[in-house]
Amino acid sequence: MKVSLVLLFSGFLVCALSPPTKCAEQRVPEDKLLVVTVATKETDGFRRFLRSAKHFNYTVKVLGQGEKWTGGDYMSAPGGGQKVRLLKEALEEMKDEDKIILFIDSFDLVFTSGPKELLKKFQQARHKVVFSSESLIWPDRHLEDKHPHVREGSRFLGSGAFIGYLPNIKEMVADWTGEDKDSDQLFFTKIYINPDKRKSINITLDNKCRMFQNLHGALDEVLLKFEDGRVRVRNVLYDTLPVIVHGNGPTKLQINYLGNYIPNAWTFESGCTVCHEDLYSLTALKESEYPLVMIGVFIQQPTPFVTVFFERLLKLQYPKKKLKLFIYNQEAHHERQVSSFLQNHGSLYQNVKFIGPEEGMDEAAVRNLGFDMCRKDKDCDYFFSVDVEVVLKNENTLKILIEQNLPVVAPMITRTGRLWSNFWGALSAEGYYARSEDYVDIVQGRRLGLWNVPYVSSVYLMKASLLRSELTDYKLFNSHILDPDMAYCHNIRNKGIFMFVTNMHTFGRILSTEKYETSHLHNDLWQIFENPLDWQERYIHENYTHMIKDKLIETPCPDVYWFPVFNDVACDHLVEEMEHFGKWSGGGNVDTRIQGGYENVPTIDIHMNQINYEKNWQQFLVEYIAPITEKMFPGYYTKAHFDLAFVVRYKPDEQPSLKPHHDASTFTINLALNQVGLDYQGGGCRFLRYNCSINAPRKGWALMHPGRLTHYHEGLPTTAGVRYIAVSFVDP
Repeated sequence: MKVSLVLLFSGFLVCALSPPTKCAEQRVPEDKLLVVTVATKETDGFRRFLRSAKHFNYTVKVLGQGEKWTGGDYMSAPGGGQKVRLLKEALEEMKDEDKIILFIDSFDLVFTSGPKELLKKFQQARHKVVFSSESLIWPDRHLEDKHPHVREGSRFLGSGAFIGYLPNIKEMVADWTGEDKDSDQLFFTKIYINPDKRKSINITLDNKCRMFQNLHGALDEVLLKFEDGRVRVRNVLYDTLPVIVHGNGPTKLQINYLGNYIPNAWTFESGCTVCHEDLYSLTALKESEYPLVMIGVFIQQPTPFVTVFFERLLKLQYPKKKLKLFIYNQEAHHERQVSSFLQNHGSLYQNVKFIGPEEGMDEAAVRNLGFDMCRKDKDCDYFFSVDVEVVLKNENTLKILIEQNLPVVAPMITRTGRLWSNFWGALSAEGYYARSEDYVDIVQGRRLGLWNVPYVSSVYLMKASLLRSELTDYKLFNSHILDPDMAYCHNIRNKGIFMFVTNMHTFGRILSTEKYETSHLHNDLWQIFENPLDWQERYIHENYTHMIKDKLIETPCPDVYWFPVFNDVACDHLVEEMEHFGKWSGGGNVDTRIQGGYENVPTIDIHMNQINYEKNWQQFLVEYIAPITEKMFPGYYTKAHFDLAFVVRYKPDEQPSLKPHHDASTFTINLALNQVGLDYQGGGCRFLRYNCSINAPRKGWALMHPGRLTHYHEGLPTTAGVRYIAVSFVDP
């Protein structure tokens, strides 16, 4: 005999059939769910919430738009009563008894899944109203003992997210008579801890975070789960996948971090899925229609390659007449470079404001002034802040940042060979640097995207509209305890404004300034250790790498190799450095600078060690000469040690030539530092054994030849002008 039993319980159709058959639950239609939230203004967090809701096709009703927020600052003190008032008013107009209301905060909340999963989990809770839960009680700790005990899970009510049937929620908020500044959480808590009301309304908590994940007090429980092209948040304590994640209390930075991935903002399969949304296209605009940008250039300490910085600024691909310059130079050492740039190119820009060291303004004051100038300039659309230690290699950087259409966005730059960058992925409890889980992957380019971060510095673009609305405070960089850049980011975060860093393109790098000395004429020459890549770009011949790759090395005489290594700037700087030092030798045989005090074949010269350049010069030989030596002399490997390395000066009325001789070296490097025909006449080198001469040495090119035995040679007479060469006697 077959027996069939049908039970109706809390909206569930539970079937028990014999023999067994599949029983389908009576699902709540998705169109019965309405998401209700309060947002008196649109913030970056609110827009993120709406994107996540749209992604999963939630229906959202926003309350309080355009109203003034009078609900208090419940980040530090209880508040939020205005939300309850607005909810109560909205519910009074709703008549559908089957409607399910999801009432949630929106500035710091993200959906991770859709209505179908949420409604299923709500039904499985078997209560008419379900609140999110917390492990920490707020705002009245004295009520702790009144909360029902649970076998497992979080025990305290969180008011930032709850779901329930319309009649039950109406009943719950019916008694609200509080002020807007009163605590919404305390109001709902008192209802929940009242056994009669809890039973009447049929309230429970989502103790194991199946629907709602509050982050405060639970950060160690939460991990990102990447699977099959989707990203979810997983609670590892309860092994659940919450549908909604709420960065309640002091966890705003953590929800920002999670929001970089959920819902499916970045996946391993697709990469960044939101990086091309809401872009501001410049391609359709005429140059005259481009936004006006004020570029703030800040020089705060002695910095290498300042001349190169201004050269790159000049090459920035953006119409100059749509740029205004605000330049602050705190260092008298750099006045020459700044004045040269302004004198030669300042007229190209729409306007230039310069503040020098004589005005005595500190960093915070001058950065505030730059913002204020943009704020008051009705034509200013963006402020582009660039510190002078930034190396912007990408000439389209400004265009790329503008097209991102974000409130604050920085191009990611790093220090060569290090994990140091211009952003922080997280903050410590004290508000200083902390490494986020994805920081290394972002810096090393294993994850490309657009990242919401708590701190940017050195170079970033900011919308001027923010300065005129959310950030009318003129002292964003001021703080009694924080550096100006940290104070700025702190103030931005407190306003709920998101800061982003993008590594979707390669933008450049940042210089090391720690060991930059200013005691020389051309201090950049000494940067081969601290900033080797910038040193190479500044001083090494443009054809050097091509020559190394394809072995395009000339052989003008037997076992004499001729190749480009220095560019004109390097040659000029080295010559000028030597002339600035000025202590040329007399050209006599007695020479106290060398071991033994006697020179067989003297020249008028200055040794590298006299200007403290011997270590730098050896590094140059190791990096740029040794590779060629190993190619041209197979099986011979050098560490580029030398007893003598010096710059020689030849002049007709001083020392025009050099008699035949062997060099005291395994091999010799002879590097021409100026141009025959332009700077001098005559000159060159003749190898007597082979009767072979190089009569027209090329500026920046080096001759490399064996030393002691085979290559007996002489310096040919310089007949006019002044000739300079850099000579190195290299031994293993």
